[in-house]
Amino acid sequence: MPDVGPTAVLPRRPLTVGELLDSAVLLLRGQARLLIPLAIPFALGEQLLLQPLRVMADARPPEYWLDAGRLGSYWLLLAVGAGTEAAIIALLGNPAARAAGAALLGHRAGVRELLRPAGARWLATLLLAPLVGLAVEIAALCGPAWFVAYGLLGAVIPALVVDRLPAHRAPLRALGLAVRSGARAAGIRLLGYVGWWLVRLAVGLGVFYGLTRLGLVDLTDPAWAVAVATAAWAGVNAVAYPALACLDAVLHLETRMRTEGLDIRLSRIPAGPPEPALLAVER
Repeated sequence: MPDVGPTAVLPRRPLTVGELLDSAVLLLRGQARLLIPLAIPFALGEQLLLQPLRVMADARPPEYWLDAGRLGSYWLLLAVGAGTEAAIIALLGNPAARAAGAALLGHRAGVRELLRPAGARWLATLLLAPLVGLAVEIAALCGPAWFVAYGLLGAVIPALVVDRLPAHRAPLRALGLAVRSGARAAGIRLLGYVGWWLVRLAVGLGVFYGLTRLGLVDLTDPAWAVAVATAAWAGVNAVAYPALACLDAVLHLETRMRTEGLDIRLSRIPAGPPEPALLAVER
């Protein structure tokens, strides 16, 4: 029998908001050896991609704050940043969702298991993740619409790899789950994003200004300032993005337990080796 007590990564019952956030952290802690190293090149690549846009917007490290005279360029910078982070979270959502599914079945997936390409649906993930990022980027260009797009699209990759749906059906499945129970899942996803945004802000700025106060690096030199800020933001994002992917994974499964009775269905399955196919919507 799987552990269904309070220390389980994902107990087989509907969870409170606090329990969901705890489950995401527990999942990240259990899979950190894979998810964080996987996130590092993505987080660093994002910083390198955004640097020319920051120069165009005259946004300077470490805050990269708005220059009132370049609002258009800065708005584009924010939109592209929103899209790239949404795409990265979606990509990391593939192993995170499969690890969460295994945890729900009482099995801790190892690194080799999560890296195994068989059944992982990486090709479909590589097609859908950029589309998720593009949708969030377009919404961000429209201002407050970003909140709607980000909140609604969290379950796209979990629906693909856990529910085993065809790629073209995964986005509609994600939208349907996000708006159930008064858009509870969408709201929790946004809450998690805001919480990790505050952590990212505190750590990223703390590292930069801490080095300044200690005098270890001459951050009055623009080149050094950019290099240190890039490393600081990439480092903190390499933890935050897997954490948000883990939240998407556990939130998806919890929403299914809350609204579809997934926990009841699993309780009626005879004991035996855990099979990911047990979580599929269509078998």
